[in-house]
Amino acid sequence: MLADIAIENLGVIPAATAELAEGLTVLTGETGAGKTMVVTGLRLLAGGRADASRVRSGAAQAVVEGRFIASESASTQVEELVDAAGGAADENGEYIASRTVSAAGRSRAHLGGRSVPAATLAEFTAPLLTIHGQNDQLRLLAPEQQLAALDRFDPRIAPLLADYRQKYRAWRTLSKDLQERTESRRELAQEIDRLQFALDEINAVDPEPGEDSALLMHIQRLQDVDSLREQATTALGAIDGPEVFGGYETEEDAASTLLGRAEAALLASEDSTLKELGERLAEMTTGLREISAELGSYLADLPSDVDQLDALLQRQQQLKVLTRKYANDAEGVIAWREKARARLAKIDISSEALDELKKQVVAAKKALGVAAKKLSAARAKAAQALGEAVTAELQGLAMGKSRLIVDISVGDPGKDGADAVQLMLAPNSAAEPRPLAASASGGELSRVMLALEVILSADSEGATLVFDEVDAGVGGRAAVEIGRRLARLAGRNQVIVVTHLPQVAAYADTHLLVAKDVGDDAVTSGVLTLNDQERVEELARMLAGLDGSDTGRAHATELLDRARSERAEFRSH
Repeated sequence: MLADIAIENLGVIPAATAELAEGLTVLTGETGAGKTMVVTGLRLLAGGRADASRVRSGAAQAVVEGRFIASESASTQVEELVDAAGGAADENGEYIASRTVSAAGRSRAHLGGRSVPAATLAEFTAPLLTIHGQNDQLRLLAPEQQLAALDRFDPRIAPLLADYRQKYRAWRTLSKDLQERTESRRELAQEIDRLQFALDEINAVDPEPGEDSALLMHIQRLQDVDSLREQATTALGAIDGPEVFGGYETEEDAASTLLGRAEAALLASEDSTLKELGERLAEMTTGLREISAELGSYLADLPSDVDQLDALLQRQQQLKVLTRKYANDAEGVIAWREKARARLAKIDISSEALDELKKQVVAAKKALGVAAKKLSAARAKAAQALGEAVTAELQGLAMGKSRLIVDISVGDPGKDGADAVQLMLAPNSAAEPRPLAASASGGELSRVMLALEVILSADSEGATLVFDEVDAGVGGRAAVEIGRRLARLAGRNQVIVVTHLPQVAAYADTHLLVAKDVGDDAVTSGVLTLNDQERVEELARMLAGLDGSDTGRAHATELLDRARSERAEFRSH
């Protein structure tokens, strides 16, 4: 749910904050006071399009910040998303989201203390916040939105839809592969020849991982073998003397001999300091012996075959041909070969391969058809139940004779199934149902959308539902029924409503007033939380401008008391 919201320089609102509680919250105010700016701010927090024209005149930027509390059902999803974005919850376990829109049109978004794309805010708020406005009512007329509403209604549809989509992707992939192999057979044959030539060339050389680096080292050693042998022999002779390598003449004793004498002299001493030095010297003679052994091995491993250099240089040239064509080093050439093998296996265009692929396409389409039939059957059953449920709700919204029919037609498979859904409305039992777009007025469309949301949100809990003048074009008893349903919907969810109807506002748990101040140079607005007395005055104003009159206050008080009584009654059940 949304715990609070802060708005700066958005429309006519220079600065305003509002704490939002559970239950039903209504926003009221005179025309032009900026009620819709609160909804605009919520849309920005939900990743909506940033519009520079919404920035308050004379201000450099508009800022909206909201603090969200994730419900238990959405907490894991929200936490993972914020964590992936590099953000974190605050010390209360709540998430702060913000959006900044500059007067130049640039937009910045933040979530959990980190800068994020606006799309991340949309993903973050998806399980937390749903906004219904007049534009959303128009979107309800789109067939894909009507299909989505039907799928939301019955939880048994979701796994069937997921299974269908998986089979649809598999079928599409195989079909695309078959089409490509069939239509581009000549180009693919040429590609096969190129890949096969490259594989033959690489296989003829058959490089090993790291071979180019090892070759370079060996070649350098062979080219410098005489000087390397002389350097190692000189060092070894200096350490061990001519008795190891005959012909090495020196008037000096070997280093190992001199160190051995020094070690023996020190260790033979009774003095503790000299003994300690002797022990340290023993460590040095041990290290010297190890160096001597390694030098001996090095000399033994030095190549003596002069023809070996030519062979290595020839091998190096073979590798350079490959690294010039396919990759920078031997490992890259080997990786390229593996990719080429995989691609070659995939584009087999032999008659046998095409026949096998055709069989796979047929099998995948058959599996898709089975999944589509299961999905269509579930949707057909849900469509009848949804139509009956919405019709029952409409009867309570002063559309007592209206019927909603959820019509389904089955066509070719698409990404969401083979079904096309259309919501049809009939004004009475005798009339022929017609599509919503052709049969519903603005007020009727508002009530259909509200009825749908009441039904679709019946099992939801902890979400924030925002309705922006969903009661437009409605009055009288229908307005009272809308208020009742919004209050009932707020029993398990946080509901925020922008309304101009006192019958709706009377059912609120919290009443926010967006008040404007008209000055000589500008219009400013702020958001106030009303107490009981102030609510009576505001309801009286909404009752055809009866604020300030005893009759208006009496009528408003009666309306408020009746709404409270009803709200308490159905919340107790």
